[in-house]
Amino acid sequence: MTAADRAAILEPTELDRALCLRLLARKMIGRVVFTDSALPAAQPVTYLLDGEEVVFRTGGGSKLAAATLGAVVAFQVDEIDTDTRTGWTVLGVGEAYEVLVPARLTELAERMSPAEAPNSTAHTIAVPLRQLSGRRLAPAPPDPAGAQA
Repeated sequence: MTAADRAAILEPTELDRALCLRLLARKMIGRVVFTDSALPAAQPVTYLLDGEEVVFRTGGGSKLAAATLGAVVAFQVDEIDTDTRTGWTVLGVGEAYEVLVPARLTELAERMSPAEAPNSTAHTIAVPLRQLSGRRLAPAPPDPAGAQA
């Protein structure tokens, strides 16, 4: 195998929890994966990482609000460079709940982007990241022996 062939091979590398949290904190848009009428569904949301919880807002009466309250959901964020076919993905899983404590709602509203600003019918949903995993896709390291096959 030539060095060019080896450089074209991409290997997934597992990321630790701390790095997964740092990557989540850098982004603003992710996907909530939930069950809708017994089928898998995914919806993009703007979010805030609050400690080890993902927090997002959704309109009252929305399928996402109804499907996530008290349900186990997944939350995924990734960054992929399509030219180099490299990047990373982070997947968290937890039981979603609605944030109802007025003081926390006020604090979160101050930190969330205008797109997430509260309105009279919105729900603030938090997902504690009980399980968190991530992978980075990067070129394989060079062959230490430098052997060509």
